[in-house]
Amino acid sequence: MTTDDEIQYNRSLLGVEHEVGVFEVTKEKILGFAISTGETDPVFVDEEKAKESKYGGLIAPPTFCNIFAGDIKRPDIGLEFGDLGFHAGQAIEYKNPVRPGDTLSAKTKLKEVYPKTGRSGKMVFEVWETSFTNQRGDTAATVRESFVHRSKT
Repeated sequence: MTTDDEIQYNRSLLGVEHEVGVFEVTKEKILGFAISTGETDPVFVDEEKAKESKYGGLIAPPTFCNIFAGDIKRPDIGLEFGDLGFHAGQAIEYKNPVRPGDTLSAKTKLKEVYPKTGRSGKMVFEVWETSFTNQRGDTAATVRESFVHRSKT
């Protein structure tokens, strides 16, 4: 079993926020995302009906910030383990509505790095948390992504 102390990476990156991008939200992006994910709620797909809702207009589906998460560049943590890495999963915490015209700023931080042994042998998980904040300073969503590293053999 690999212990946390045996994992070699740049520990100085743990918990340090890094600005990773600014993203413009348009009506077209919201509608495109909503349609592609099969959303049918009028607040996501129908401007006129959305105006009658408690939101007073079109908003993005709760998982919308996911489209930006794939575009961010994270710092290299210098992990010295395995020769294969891949995306292992994500969780999105929706906090405030995202609207057309919003500008979202993203900051990411390394939350944790930990070992685990599975059917394929030893693995190391790298977990990042990215917060998306609008121009008013409201957090729209937090996306937590996990990446796994292991040996091919």
